[in-house]
Amino acid sequence: MQSIDEPLRLSLTWPEAVAQVEAALAAEGFGIITRVDVSATFKQKLGLDFRPYVILGACNPGFAHRALSTAPEMGVMLPCNVVVEQHDASSSLVRFQQPSRMVSNDSPEHLRLLAEEVESRLSRAAAALVS
Repeated sequence: MQSIDEPLRLSLTWPEAVAQVEAALAAEGFGIITRVDVSATFKQKLGLDFRPYVILGACNPGFAHRALSTAPEMGVMLPCNVVVEQHDASSSLVRFQQPSRMVSNDSPEHLRLLAEEVESRLSRAAAALVS
């Protein structure tokens, strides 16, 4: 399984990488519920040019329901963020949020197991990108 603790470098243009990431996440049951176009925001709010960079808020409704039903405070950790940024003209970087790092050893076991399960799905999505 692909580790998500390091950025993935894809030999894809930024638009191609965004499409591939969305497809890989969908195959693992995640939908994109938020999309932050950082480059457009910097341009609009600061008048600055910035490389293509998007933060995708990925959510698996089943996992979100399980988490929020037992621990409403987990909402601050949702959705799972995935960043796709242009590295150069023909490659992109992808970074995944790591759910297992967002729960502590003091968290209830069912939440730690849920975080591991979500991270496993994100790792499979990452693996689909590099295979």
